Parts: sequence; structure tokens; C-alpha cells
Amino acid sequence: MERTREHRSATDIVSALDWLNLYSLFKCWQRNLQTRRHLARLDAQQLSDIGISGSQRDAELAKPFWR
Repeated sequence: MERTREHRSATDIVSALDWLNLYSLFKCWQRNLQTRRHLARLDAQQLSDIGISGSQRDAELAKPFWR
């Protein structure tokens, strides 16, 4: 029995890539939200340990999640 490979149209491939790009974008936004929540919980000593000032933290926390 001969196996044939189903060919995908160009629109199917582009559509799949669109979904992949959208998923990647959402994951990036989710990561931004999560890391900023962690950053908001750090005290002055912990910020000093990682080399970030309070004003730098405030500037990062003021950014919208998509940036």
C-alpha cells in the first residue's frame, strides 16, 4: 500500500504561523506580568543584590504589560 502525504495549502501554513505568532505574543505578555509581579515584591536589600534601584523598579513597573 502506497502512502501519500497530504499537502497543505499556503493559506493553511500561513494560518498556522499566525496562531503560533499570536501564542508567542501572549506568552511574552504573560512573562512580563509575572516578572513584574516578582519585581514588585522585592525589598530594598534584594533590589540592591540584583543591582536595581528603587526608581528603576518603579519605572519598570509603570510599563504596560505589552512592553
